[in-house]
Amino acid sequence: MRKFLSALFGVVIAGAGCIGSARADGLQYDTSDPLYMLATNDVLSQTTLTYWDNILRAGQTLSYGINDRLSIGANVHYQQDFDGSEDGFSSIDLGAVYRVGTASGNSAHIISDVIFGLKFGGSSRVRTPYFADSTYYAGYRFGRQWAGMTLAATIKSSWVFDDVDGMAYIDFKPEAYFRIAPDWRLGAHFTLRKATNTHFDQEWLGGSLIRQYGRTQYVAHLDYEFEEDDLQVGVKVNILF
Repeated sequence: MRKFLSALFGVVIAGAGCIGSARADGLQYDTSDPLYMLATNDVLSQTTLTYWDNILRAGQTLSYGINDRLSIGANVHYQQDFDGSEDGFSSIDLGAVYRVGTASGNSAHIISDVIFGLKFGGSSRVRTPYFADSTYYAGYRFGRQWAGMTLAATIKSSWVFDDVDGMAYIDFKPEAYFRIAPDWRLGAHFTLRKATNTHFDQEWLGGSLIRQYGRTQYVAHLDYEFEEDDLQVGVKVNILF
């Protein structure tokens, strides 16, 4: 654990020291940026593969930019439990992001977004908030972008209407993201989740390394969860059409 935290801290420091080397136009296709917003008629495909605690999860997300302020999307995941019977598809997540505020000054952009959506149709054998049926959520995301760095934070509340695990939880997620070179990115984040059912409380600390080729990004990430002493590794491919 100590080695992981030291390595993550080193990633953040290295990224901060290289901020000035990134190109100012790197924001246009930087789909991993925490404050990225799709342009009108753009389509973003995000394919994920994650492994932790003998569970393998694959996911697919498709998002569409209606205009420069509003994007909509849907995602679904499937998980394979190698130690138990919690196999199945997640609830289908239909969501939207609306950009409510953008102000520029001193070479920085102050950005704020509203996030909202619903999930339905999850597997009855997979009893987690991520897979739960009948979930509604709303949140607020804000931050600033520079040519070489983005700082952001998201506050999101979710309500799960389920006969077994009905509850609510709030996520708080600050993020730091560095464009250290024209085609390389580094990211770090912390997620704090507080639930009305304390069994689902979580604290995640993670980092990511991103390589960009035109409109495609390849992402590798490593995350540690403190409550369950759990380590998660994964990869993601973003393709912007």
